[in-house]
Amino acid sequence: MERAHAACGAAMARTRRGRGSVSNRSGRFEPNTVALFDDGWESLGLLENRRTHVSEETAKTIITRNASPDISFERSINPYRGCEHGCVYCFARPTHAFMGLSPGLDFETRLFAKSNAHERLERELAAPGYKPRAIAIGTNTDAYQPIERQRRIMRRVLEVLARHNHPVGIVTKSALVLRDLDLLAPMAEKGLVKVALSVTTLERDLARAMEPRASTPSRRIEAMGTLSAHGVPVSVMVAPVIPALNDAEIEAILGRAAEAGASEAGYVILRLPLEVDDLFREWLNECRPERADRVLSLIRSMRGGKTYDATWGRRMRGTGPYAWSIGRRFELAARRLGLNRRKLRLSTAHFVAPAGGGGQLDLFDDPPMQGCPMPQL
Repeated sequence: MERAHAACGAAMARTRRGRGSVSNRSGRFEPNTVALFDDGWESLGLLENRRTHVSEETAKTIITRNASPDISFERSINPYRGCEHGCVYCFARPTHAFMGLSPGLDFETRLFAKSNAHERLERELAAPGYKPRAIAIGTNTDAYQPIERQRRIMRRVLEVLARHNHPVGIVTKSALVLRDLDLLAPMAEKGLVKVALSVTTLERDLARAMEPRASTPSRRIEAMGTLSAHGVPVSVMVAPVIPALNDAEIEAILGRAAEAGASEAGYVILRLPLEVDDLFREWLNECRPERADRVLSLIRSMRGGKTYDATWGRRMRGTGPYAWSIGRRFELAARRLGLNRRKLRLSTAHFVAPAGGGGQLDLFDDPPMQGCPMPQL
């Protein structure tokens, strides 16, 4: 039996090399549950070497609206479904269940690219009565994930926003954002853009285990410095803060970011909605087993005895003494480093709507959906 478990574990390790999730457990809408086990016929080999597969998706609308009171943006764009960065803690993983896919390995290997995103965006900006407000990109899945190097969907979206002087806030874990400096720097001169780099840890090994295909922590810090040197306002997101795993690094991360030129900072306590709960537990038990009990105990202490509380106003910050101490540490460090002295408000004054906004839609074309909310996790 022990030999079988060892073979199973070795096969799983080969299956997920370079991936964040430990398993490909079924989503909550599936009638059957799939479990990985060794049947003695080496069938586990069928799951090995999972390569990234990208499907084309024709978007019917591209600007998503949300009314969540604890989120600072009303509009967002997601050029991709799924994310190759493979962050094991990603709160967006459950959205793959709506596609009939697993929030586990499927989320980071079976991706959907909205190749017509820039065309849709142009039409939605041209809609009669459209009023510009800052659009957030990278709040669900990372627009600068590895497949963006070839697909360039984010690049085309940014070109549309730059052409029409539309404000945008970008969140990413990738130094690939520097590719678009030729667009970002001129937009920054008009007060149209700011970029937030998310830094979870400064420890290279921990970062590789938790977010295997994101840029290394040092590359993200270097990207902050380059953006700042070119006049692009930079923020740092310490997200997620995981108790007993990376919370000791809050001050160090803020310090490195401030040195690189960041002027604003934020943090989010680990969120474990729906399938993410089991996926994160699996990862803890495999990658950090000596800390698993302590991590989960502290998470429950910040979530009213549960591992997750979706209540607005509490889901991002948690409650209880430990959550309070994290918040105070963050505030004190940010104040000492001169972060958040002022919050940059992006400008809508320069917006120029695309021509032909009142034109007739194509006969068989779907009009842009208004007020389509983000799924609440």
